[in-house]
Amino acid sequence: FMNESGRAVSEAMSFYKLDLEDVIVFYDEIELAPGKIRVRKGGGHAGHNGIRSLVSHIGEAFWRTRMGVGHPGNKDRVSGYVLQDFAKADSTWVTALVDAATDATPLLIEGEDNRFMTDVAQAMQGIETPPSPRDVKADKKEG
Repeated sequence: FMNESGRAVSEAMSFYKLDLEDVIVFYDEIELAPGKIRVRKGGGHAGHNGIRSLVSHIGEAFWRTRMGVGHPGNKDRVSGYVLQDFAKADSTWVTALVDAATDATPLLIEGEDNRFMTDVAQAMQGIETPPSPRDVKADKKEG
């Protein structure tokens, strides 16, 4: 199926008379380690279907908050990986990441994206996250 989130966001922007700079999108990012978070404005879709839909419907210059979920280790497993629920064992770090991002969101609204990332990173300190399969492969190559 095709992700059509861009259509819904476009309609919401129109209804609420929002500018592109008012849009902050939070989404899963397999290229970031679990529990990490990055913010930037604009850019391409990097193969993410939801972002591809947003770019095609509203343009590129919106705020993106990428929330790391790790990579399944094999590109053939990506689709199933991002569409399935998190494992119960992941609930602690997922909940901590979502709570930290929620608590720090006012900073994003105020334009304090670096402080937002710092606050989330500090909140995630001491929270155990699984290694990304890519990290495990790198460790095996080094050892």
